[in-house]
Amino acid sequence: MADAKVIPFDEDRPRPGGQRSARRRGGPGPGRRPAGEPAEHPAPVSALPGAEVGDPGADSGAASEPPAVAGEWERRIAGGLAFLRRRITGEYEVDEFGYDEELTDQVLMSLLRPLYDRYFRVEVKDIENIPAEGGALVVANHSGTLPLDGLMLQVAVHDNHPAGRHLRLLAADLVFMLPVVNELARKAGHTLACAEDAERLLQRGEVVGVMPEGFKGIGKPFGERYKLQRFGRGGFVSTALRAGVPIVPCSIVGAEEIYPMVGNARTLARLLGFPYFPLTPTFPWLGPLGLLPLPTKWTIQFGEPIPTDGFSPEAAEDPMLMFNLTDQVREQIQHTLYKLLVQRRSVFF
Repeated sequence: MADAKVIPFDEDRPRPGGQRSARRRGGPGPGRRPAGEPAEHPAPVSALPGAEVGDPGADSGAASEPPAVAGEWERRIAGGLAFLRRRITGEYEVDEFGYDEELTDQVLMSLLRPLYDRYFRVEVKDIENIPAEGGALVVANHSGTLPLDGLMLQVAVHDNHPAGRHLRLLAADLVFMLPVVNELARKAGHTLACAEDAERLLQRGEVVGVMPEGFKGIGKPFGERYKLQRFGRGGFVSTALRAGVPIVPCSIVGAEEIYPMVGNARTLARLLGFPYFPLTPTFPWLGPLGLLPLPTKWTIQFGEPIPTDGFSPEAAEDPMLMFNLTDQVREQIQHTLYKLLVQRRSVFF
């Protein structure tokens, strides 16, 4: 809706002690603390000055809920009710691509975090290589049979970047042809993998993510894991050159093993209109249970940015320059993949 506006949670609700809520956009949601900050627990009664066993004052204090805990629950309930009210009344913003930032921050990221934090236990390195402001093009390897690596990459940027940046992923046509998936992808900030949309986002100062291997990478056999496929024709380099934004190579280790693809039912894939139909040690033999990914340990590392603002606009039409920059990005990602594989102790730890 053109006239809809986002009203942040509890903008004017005072916290205990007279402080106002001051959550940074894209920062930790309710109940999540910044990485590295120790959890706060109320001191036990026995640790309070003058409190001893059998002390009536200590017993009465223990029986009541700490004010900080009660205030936190009140804030969560009020925030949830405010969120529901905005969704019902339409008081939220959706951009021209269908991106719903509030829904992404409050709901979609919350649904993905258990998978990110506890199941895959993603470790992020050198996130500061993504600039704090302005456009940037993150180029990553693609693998895993199902595109979970793109979603985990989105959570990694959302939850770890010091400036609270959001990653806008470029997705294949198939994503926007599937019911339900199409709507969720749009809401989460994904858009069609075409040069026009990517350039518009970059010129607006967004961080855009692309995986140039496409279906060749995500659907490759398990025997070819961590061997990068062809990076298309270098269209992502041309887009970065036109927008004058840096290219940030990104290497993802761990996604290759979540669904070990040992075969491809090509005939069935053609009948269903899919680029491939994977056969894994568990799928389709175990039915729906076979869709459960293996709990591998992931590492996502962002490489040194490759600047493009030193080139003229005409450079985007130079095939040799595009080939050289594409090869440079690909080699940097491949080298980092090998380095991370040597460093990891196990697929699962």
